[in-house]
Amino acid sequence: MEGWWDCQAIDQMVERLTRTRPDLVLRASWVLVANGIRSRLFNLQATRAFEVGERHYDVGNDLYQAMLGPRMVYTCAYWRNADHLDAAQAAKLDLVCRKIGARPGMRILDLGCGWGGFAAFAAQNYGASVVGYTVSREQCTWARERYATLPVEIRLEDYRKATGGYDAVVSIGLMEHVGPRNYRAYMELATRCLAPGGTVFVHTIGGQEPRTQIDPWYHKYIFPNAVIPTLGQLTTAMHDLLVVEDVHNIGPDYDRTLMAWWANFEQAWSSLREKYGARFYRMWKFYLMTSAAQFRARALNLFQIVATAVGTKQPPSARAA
Repeated sequence: MEGWWDCQAIDQMVERLTRTRPDLVLRASWVLVANGIRSRLFNLQATRAFEVGERHYDVGNDLYQAMLGPRMVYTCAYWRNADHLDAAQAAKLDLVCRKIGARPGMRILDLGCGWGGFAAFAAQNYGASVVGYTVSREQCTWARERYATLPVEIRLEDYRKATGGYDAVVSIGLMEHVGPRNYRAYMELATRCLAPGGTVFVHTIGGQEPRTQIDPWYHKYIFPNAVIPTLGQLTTAMHDLLVVEDVHNIGPDYDRTLMAWWANFEQAWSSLREKYGARFYRMWKFYLMTSAAQFRARALNLFQIVATAVGTKQPPSARAA
C-alpha cells in the first residue's frame, strides 16, 4: 500500500505462495495471536454490525458502479454460459431464483441485500416481492431510489431485526459477516421467518478450516470483523432446524469474477484517481488480486446451500443448475 514493493502479477504470486501451504510451516505472529484472542473475547459481528457498512460498503457508489457494473452485484457471478460480467451476474441471480422456486406473489426476505440487485431481479423477472436488510446507508439510499417502482422494500437495519413470514429467506454474501458465535442464531432466525414449505438459501465464501477471524490485513483495511465460515460450521448450525437439500460449489467462478472487477476498476481509474489516490489504488489492487488468487488456489470456495425446515417436502427446485 505504501509502494515499498510491487510485482507484475500479484494474483499469480499469491496463488503460487498459497499452494505451498505456508500456514503449515510458519508460526503465528503476535498480530495473529492478538486478533485471535480479541475475536474469542468479543462478539464483534454483533456489537459492531454497522462498522463494515461504514468502512467498506459506504466507500463510494461511484467506485462500486465503475467496478461492479449496472446491476451493482458484489458477489460471485456464475460463468457457466456467460462471456461477460453482467451476463454472468444475471445468470447467478436467475440461478438463485430457480433454486428457491421464485414465482409471482412469492415473498422473499433478503438478508444483507447490498444494492438490491437480487431483490430487483426477483421482482422484475419472477414477480416476487422482497424485503431486504442492509447496514450500509449508501446501499440503502441507492437501492430505494433505483427500485422505487418495484415491490422491493430496503431497510437500513441489522439482519437480526428481521421478523415476519416469508416463502424464502435468502442471504447472498452476508454469512461472511455473521461470525461463528452467531451461525446458530442466524439459522434460528431464518427458520423463524420461514413460512411453511419455504426455502432457506445461503450463498457464501467457504474456508477450509474453522477460524475465529479473517486475515488481519483484510480486517484492518477491507472487511472489519469478517470471518469466513466452513461448510461444516454452517451445516452443524442447522442441526434439528433445517435439512440441507443441495450444496453447489462455484468457487472457481469467483476467480473470474474478481479479475473482471479488477479490469473494470483499472479501466475506470483515471476518473477515480483524484478522489481516491494512489494508496487506495494499491490497496484495492492487492485486495482484488489476492482474493482471486485464493480462489484459484482452492484455498477458498463459494458455496450455495439450499435448505428447508425439518419435516418439509423436498422442493423440486432445490437442485437447479
